[in-house]
Amino acid sequence: MRPAGVLEELDEAAWPKVYSGQHLKEIRFPLGGIGTGTISLGGRGQLRDWEIFNHPDKGNDLPFCFPLIRSETADGAVQARVLEGRIQPPFESGHGLPIGRLSGVPRLHFCTFTGAYPFAYVAFEEETLPVEVTLEAFNPLVPADPDASGIPAAILRYHLFNPKREPVEVSLAFSLPNPIGPAEGKSNEERKDGALHGVLMSNPSLPKEDSAFGTLALAVIEGRTCVSPAWPKPSPLSINAQAFWHDFKADGRLDYGPEGDAGKVAVCSSVTLKPGAAGQVTFLITWHFPNRTPAVCGWVAPEGREEAALGNYYATQFDDAWSVAEHLCRELPRLEEDSRKFVRAVLESSLPPAVVEAALNNVSTLRTTTCFRSAGGAFYGFEGSSDRVGCCYGNCTHVWNYEQTTAFLFPSLARSMRETEFLVSTDDDGMMSFRTLLPAGEGRGGLVAADGQMGCVMKLCRDWRLCGDTKWLRRLWPGARRALEFCWSERGWDADRDGVMEGAQHTTYDGEFYGPNPLCQVWYLGALRAAEEMARALGEDEFADQVRALFERGSRWTDENLFNGDYYEQQIQPMKAEEVDERLRLEGDSVNPEHPTSQLGEGCLVDQLVGQYFAHVAGLGYLLEAPNVKKTALSVFRSNRVSMAEHECLSRTYALNDETGLVICSWPRCQQPASVHWFFTEFWTGLEYAAAILMLYEGLIEEGLTCIADVRERYDGLKRNPWNEAEAGHHYARAMAAWAAVLALSGYRYNALTGEMQ
Repeated sequence: MRPAGVLEELDEAAWPKVYSGQHLKEIRFPLGGIGTGTISLGGRGQLRDWEIFNHPDKGNDLPFCFPLIRSETADGAVQARVLEGRIQPPFESGHGLPIGRLSGVPRLHFCTFTGAYPFAYVAFEEETLPVEVTLEAFNPLVPADPDASGIPAAILRYHLFNPKREPVEVSLAFSLPNPIGPAEGKSNEERKDGALHGVLMSNPSLPKEDSAFGTLALAVIEGRTCVSPAWPKPSPLSINAQAFWHDFKADGRLDYGPEGDAGKVAVCSSVTLKPGAAGQVTFLITWHFPNRTPAVCGWVAPEGREEAALGNYYATQFDDAWSVAEHLCRELPRLEEDSRKFVRAVLESSLPPAVVEAALNNVSTLRTTTCFRSAGGAFYGFEGSSDRVGCCYGNCTHVWNYEQTTAFLFPSLARSMRETEFLVSTDDDGMMSFRTLLPAGEGRGGLVAADGQMGCVMKLCRDWRLCGDTKWLRRLWPGARRALEFCWSERGWDADRDGVMEGAQHTTYDGEFYGPNPLCQVWYLGALRAAEEMARALGEDEFADQVRALFERGSRWTDENLFNGDYYEQQIQPMKAEEVDERLRLEGDSVNPEHPTSQLGEGCLVDQLVGQYFAHVAGLGYLLEAPNVKKTALSVFRSNRVSMAEHECLSRTYALNDETGLVICSWPRCQQPASVHWFFTEFWTGLEYAAAILMLYEGLIEEGLTCIADVRERYDGLKRNPWNEAEAGHHYARAMAAWAAVLALSGYRYNALTGEMQ
């Protein structure tokens, strides 16, 4: 039995995928709002990875967190289970599996998992249970409305159906520990507001400025409800798990007052299902932890400001976790329907399954600890999330250049990043620190990335066209113009103003290319084109003419000098150390500019035309000769698509055995250098998506779809989590490039300045 919802008419569709058996093991489906942190839903219907405390926390599976079900038929037959699929091997443990999971209590025999973000479905099967059960879990996600999509909550709705010829009494309970602060200070308060009934957890012993200070709520909104603000007290002869379980199993109710074990709470709801009738029980888990600091989340701050209060935007919208639950209870029908409209529109399209999966699955990254909003509403992103802290702080310009999800689903958040780049991170000389320190405006990172800085100019043009707000552009334009003019400064990347990037060019590969190379050069060409469009709109025709001339000169030079007939390669140009502006070079870099190693040379780089990919998305046209672009995209497919069965990767390994993908660099025209850049033998999904989407734009449909399908095959629920693409950390931002495949195949393009959409 499938519940009414976004999947109701898609039983025969090739997608969404249905995961079962061993392919449930790695599933962690993030539930939460943009900038709020998440709780993940596991493939068996269990909650795992509680990452709501202002920092990543992989593996934080709270004990005594589980749903329960009890049924009783007219003849008095009782069935009770932990409402999850069966625990999967391995079972190795020196002291047995944990009591805190009720590991030894029966679960349901079989389940499947289906996800179309932000909706997930776990369908359970158990012959001995007289009712059918499906879990529907989600958090509202409404494109263009980050507030509606930024609610700190996980919604767990259990759909029930009675296929029998007699009525069945069903009780569902949910147990949670109070995880806030030390054990001796925990407080749990029963709350009721209309249909909403639950518990607000806190710890008054914590100072209000403490990083752990906050509240957590567990509530239910249907059926005959009861609440236990504490578990039964443990006794010397009995653990309280036994008393809790046997009491629930006896009558399907929770009858404990506040004087028990304050470390654990539970809520319960009972419904009577007539023959052939359906019902539902919805649990809400909401949270409110306002005290984000750079130190807590892993962001770098100016010296002495590591404990500065950054706050959370969501915490300014609600007083505590209970007010979040009240808001959801009131607004859920509207928020849910708006979310369903979005997902239905994607699912009902004719887009290939792999494209839909890649696009929707990676939207989840916006909800994870990779991203947050400060108290003032500004949007910030790490590159990814390590297990305990964010990985690679700073709205990293070159990494966030690739992704398109934010701009097309939540454009106001993309504009927030542009404001940080041009109003905070760009100095009077036009140098943009590619990592932003927080608190904003109190210091700069001090290193500039050539690809990152040029990409930001292109992103500004894209975001301006999407919003149509030229007043907004005018406010950011002085910083953007300085950022481009920085190229022409003494010892800059194009000091001789010939339209060609030269010198030390720091890139997303955490090092510098010396000499003209396609990666940075095409970003530069794209920035020149973007600047031309923006300058003309602002009445700066003379400047627009200048950058247009540079673009045309640089474009011709690139095709004539870097294109080798199959793809674009680098001209390595050593430099004297004293000629290098130290702001353009990674501090402590061991590469000698006079004898640079780890260069591209004749290599075929997977993202050599990422600037062209972006230009297609932004409507800036071809930056190079169109036939050369298409031939290069095909060369990347033919030369860089390899199987790990024959490939040697002596660096970080993101593919194994017979898995296939696009390697970062190949050397089809010469032997691979003995000492290559340590990244060049790796597979990064964000680069693979960008290359594949360029193929789609160039009419290489089969090739592009093959590359996207390669990635999806690697993230299959058994080998890896389909909702967590890793690079430098979990939930890596670059992989949100996947949304551009929707744009490429649909032909979608919108210009708010002219009101034109195609």
